[in-house]
Amino acid sequence: MKGQNITFNPIGIIHTPFDGTTKIPRQGSFKPETRCRAVLKAELAAGLKDLETFSCAFLLFYFHNKEEPLKLIQHPPMSNKPRGVFAIRSPLRPSKIGLTVVKIISVDNNVLHFSGGDMIDGTPLQDIKPYISETDSYPDAGTGWLTQD
Repeated sequence: MKGQNITFNPIGIIHTPFDGTTKIPRQGSFKPETRCRAVLKAELAAGLKDLETFSCAFLLFYFHNKEEPLKLIQHPPMSNKPRGVFAIRSPLRPSKIGLTVVKIISVDNNVLHFSGGDMIDGTPLQDIKPYISETDSYPDAGTGWLTQD
């Protein structure tokens, strides 16, 4: 892994009403009414076929405007104790990769319309995966330190 670089090319751009970090909800599910869209490169439009048959999707994106220094230990807003970056959902991550589950509204050619976004307008979209409750939901999953404080 030493010296290994990986280059990702965005598949599109996410458009939201959020132009700055102070207006963005901590999680998209906290603002489910927020209407957004992801505009994919035109040559990828066929890849959206049948996505609208799902109610939700994972969007993977790149935190492109976070130039703050990386902190492996951070203080999340829901805790008074410092936590490791991999135990929280901070946008200040080593990989700068974000993940949000959104509700699909519609698909129109190369545009995915969705609600529940928590990204800054202009965020590079890296991938889309359908949310499948039978494989993506673990109802008995614990909540870790969130219920231990």
